[in-house]
Amino acid sequence: MTTPKDLRYTEEHEWVKVEGDQVRVGITDFAQHELGDIVFVELPEVGDEIIADQPFGSVESVKTVSELYAPISGKVVEINEDLNDNPENVNESPYEKAWMIVIEVSDKSQVDKLMTAEQYEELLKDH
Repeated sequence: MTTPKDLRYTEEHEWVKVEGDQVRVGITDFAQHELGDIVFVELPEVGDEIIADQPFGSVESVKTVSELYAPISGKVVEINEDLNDNPENVNESPYEKAWMIVIEVSDKSQVDKLMTAEQYEELLKDH
């Protein structure tokens, strides 16, 4: 399983890529592996305000439905429309093709509270 070093991570297994005043969000390789084959992704609308640690959508696999938790508060400025027709991208390319939303961050200091790749890998040792 891969854990790109340039990303930040949450305990709920979302990844965050900082892009200026925005962050791109998806779920980790570990998360998609645990969920199994993804068959549906439910995402918020562009313009929605989301709050850190609160659900913003869900992913449905052949095994279960899991909520997605916002890593950071802010406004959704982009969603990955491609996941509507290609939810399997979450399994095939969790860090490239299967990003889920882009958030305009309300407080960039929130990024500092997220885990580094090394901290996330330590968390995974308990799973």
